[in-house]
Amino acid sequence: MKHTLRFRTYLSDDVASEAWRHIDILRQIRNHAIRDYYNSDYNDRPSAYDQHDKLTEWTGRWPTFAEPSQHAAQQAIRQIHSDLKTLQERRNEGYDVGRLQWQGKGEFRSVSYNQSRRWNVDHNTGDDRFVRLRLEKIGWFNIRAERDVPPADGIDEVILKQETTGEWYVSLVTTVEDTPEKPQLSEIEPENCVGVDLGITSYIHTTENLSVDTLDLSEEYDRYAREQRKLDRKEHGSANWEKQRRKVAQAKRTIKRKVRDFQHKLTTWLVTEYDVVAVEDLDVKPMLETSQNAKNKQDAAWGRFLDLLEYKAGLHGTHLKKVNPEGTTKECAVCGVETAKPIWVREHSCPACGHTEDRDLNATKNILNRGLRQLGAGRSESTPVQTALPTFTPQREAVDAKRVIEAGSPRA
Repeated sequence: MKHTLRFRTYLSDDVASEAWRHIDILRQIRNHAIRDYYNSDYNDRPSAYDQHDKLTEWTGRWPTFAEPSQHAAQQAIRQIHSDLKTLQERRNEGYDVGRLQWQGKGEFRSVSYNQSRRWNVDHNTGDDRFVRLRLEKIGWFNIRAERDVPPADGIDEVILKQETTGEWYVSLVTTVEDTPEKPQLSEIEPENCVGVDLGITSYIHTTENLSVDTLDLSEEYDRYAREQRKLDRKEHGSANWEKQRRKVAQAKRTIKRKVRDFQHKLTTWLVTEYDVVAVEDLDVKPMLETSQNAKNKQDAAWGRFLDLLEYKAGLHGTHLKKVNPEGTTKECAVCGVETAKPIWVREHSCPACGHTEDRDLNATKNILNRGLRQLGAGRSESTPVQTALPTFTPQREAVDAKRVIEAGSPRA
């Protein structure tokens, strides 16, 4: 499976200037390819290969288009058609999606290569903290090697990007061959299975009655709002405006990094602590469009959390099952009878069997039950995980999100 390693990079002024110039030309090529695509007859629109052939004609008409790596230009065109495919898939699912839009100056911020002859890696820098990387038509620059940097032939793709804060990062995409094999379901003990309910008051709730709080980002958002108000008072495009714009970007980056760090540590803990993880498969987009708590749900970033969980489950050999969340709160985990309850009622009380417990804990048990059934291991007499649901209600343990960030896992 693919594994992406992201490193901070340090470009000299000359190399940074050249890299940004090439990225801006690639932006223009991308915009021209989008116009060419939509100006074509609807029934005869060009493919990525058709536009690769047209690139030679375009470089003849506009010599500037020939300055960056033509391989990178082809990659920019290929990305257009990948985005078009994604839009069509969303359209087929019933979403109202528009067309690809032109990107203005500064909106397109990266360049990518996926052929090993387009880059070189030099580990002999004399400083263990850094490795040098060369990209075609851009030049050499330093990578801060906080982890092992693979050799050039061990890299499948290189993506160089300048963030809105002005910092440069490089992503190295590699292939991981020796991923752990997933254990046989028949060999998994009940205590190694977990159901995960996603929420707002608590970020996650598990079948062990462990509740992890959401991140408190109020101070970070206050700072972001202050910097944004200062930016609004600057003359747009001036040197002071650009300086303040970077401060706004830095404040926003702080929020993004804290959420990402929290999610990385939480997902890593789940896939290393358990052999089976069942989680509700939320459709986040309509929730953000209709809910009055849209901002809280956006901060929770459930979509990225689920993507990370799936990615890391593959890396660590963990069974992951996303289940339909509909009815998991209403359904009794003991007898299966559904009982409607408003959001402010935090306790599940079944009128049929008399079972009573925390609302979120009941939901996690239903999630785990559904996940095990879909994996083919639920309620089978020959499968140990049939008893994964506890017959008692453990005492609820609340974990502050700060503990996850500082220690790396809820129980540390």
